[in-house]
Amino acid sequence: MKTNAFDVAARYVYPSLRRRLVEILRGKGLKQTEIGELLYITQSAVSRYLRMDRGALIDVSKFPDIDARVMALAERIVRESPTEYEIHSELVRISLEMLGRGYVCSLHSQLDPEVDPAKCRVCLELFG
Repeated sequence: MKTNAFDVAARYVYPSLRRRLVEILRGKGLKQTEIGELLYITQSAVSRYLRMDRGALIDVSKFPDIDARVMALAERIVRESPTEYEIHSELVRISLEMLGRGYVCSLHSQLDPEVDPAKCRVCLELFG
């Protein structure tokens, strides 16, 4: 295994969750600058998420349970303006949930052909 689960989470899962969060906030009529301020990222980063230049490998909306968590986070962000750390903490929790449910196994095996999803139970056992 050349690519471990944490690499996959950091490089692909977390950015995909953030991209989905940006999409949801944009759907609420917020401007890119407003979204950037709420998420503590630049307007250009928001633009890259919306153009699918970032976080495009995983379509989070395909996982209704995860998508519901991201939608709830978006609502909380609009309502409460949580700190950068609170947002990050929740995105990490959701990332680990995706790993623990096995949603990322096929992507992991595509990124690293040495990973055999039929044999690997690391994420399921650690985060499931």
